[in-house]
Amino acid sequence: MNERISIGVTSQRTRDRLVEQLQELGIKDQRVLGLMRRIPRHLFVAEALASRAYENNSLPIGHGQTISQPYMVARMTELLIEDGLPENVLEVGTGSGYQSSVLASLIPRVFSVERIRPLQEQAKKILGDLGFRNINFKHSDGGWGWKAYGPYGGILAAAAPDEIPVNLLEQLTIGAKLVIPVGKEGQQVLQRVTRTKTTYEVETIEPVSFVPFLKGRL
Repeated sequence: MNERISIGVTSQRTRDRLVEQLQELGIKDQRVLGLMRRIPRHLFVAEALASRAYENNSLPIGHGQTISQPYMVARMTELLIEDGLPENVLEVGTGSGYQSSVLASLIPRVFSVERIRPLQEQAKKILGDLGFRNINFKHSDGGWGWKAYGPYGGILAAAAPDEIPVNLLEQLTIGAKLVIPVGKEGQQVLQRVTRTKTTYEVETIEPVSFVPFLKGRL
């Protein structure tokens, strides 16, 4: 990870407090906690919201989208890497790029798709300025995944479909995990799906609230 990742205008005490909250909420992976402490989340939100960047809340980033709550970023990452770090990961929904930065700090190759081009371009600039060179971007709604670079050792989705897209399941390697929110607004749950040689094993983790998984590009 580029050393510039720790540069920021917010106090270390504020970041440490966030990490303490995440630990109280059950986040245990020390790699993930270390990244939540170091990654400058304030760079991924509007300057007017920078003072709130290390609160454990989602924040608006424009175009009807949000930067995910730090707990949810940490939890989804922890679920994805629990059994080991994959060589490559598909991220569905680049958004602000914050989750991308966490994944790319742990995993050699990240492939990230985003349906809203202005968000994608902004995320690419921020991540490039932070020194990330292992993230590939595609302007797509993500429903079809990114088959050209699959199969993947893990897939993480930051938007909630009514049902898990079959295309994403088919792009998992054997033993890989898909972490995804599923369900209609007000009824969403976070699920982790593990592909085995013969089937897909589904675990329901906890209730969540995400933006819906939409088709088409903007």
